Amino acid sequence: MEEYVILVDANDMETGIMEKMQAHREAKLHRAFSVFIFDPEGRLMLQQRALSKYHSPGLWTNTCCSHPRPGETTADAAHRRMREEMGFDCEMEEVFSFIYKAEFDNNLTEHEVDHVFIGTSDLLPVINPEEVESYRYATLEDIRKEMNLNPELFTVWFRIAFDRVEEFYRQKPSARSQGNVL
Repeated sequence: MEEYVILVDANDMETGIMEKMQAHREAKLHRAFSVFIFDPEGRLMLQQRALSKYHSPGLWTNTCCSHPRPGETTADAAHRRMREEMGFDCEMEEVFSFIYKAEFDNNLTEHEVDHVFIGTSDLLPVINPEEVESYRYATLEDIRKEMNLNPELFTVWFRIAFDRVEEFYRQKPSARSQGNVL
């Protein structure tokens, strides 16, 4: 089944749809999301991308990331992909968005308006091996140290979003309230 992404302008206004791989070959700006789920102790659940992914295979990244389908809200897509990739869902809130462009060795480019969601859950994932190689929990301090030593082990969008996620998480008590959704 072909997958489509929502093309957008720099203000995240929809301009059309395009087959996902074509959008990545042509570096078209499209809508995406990144989910950051913390456990009640404040550790972030990191996902290691499956080795079979079309870009950034085996790299560590946020809990879940993907694209909404045409006609699907970004929030609905974030919840859907959490269930599909990580085997659980939880309450989350959108906290900011950013635009980035990253070229990969395989002639694909991510050019996204990335909507960032943050949530807290004590549920353990049941990972989908087609999407996720592994997962682990780490403190924000340990992640920062690791990224400073080996930035190439993390996805581009994770490295871009990390500072703002950390700032938001530390400043907003509601981001730390538990909200499991099965």
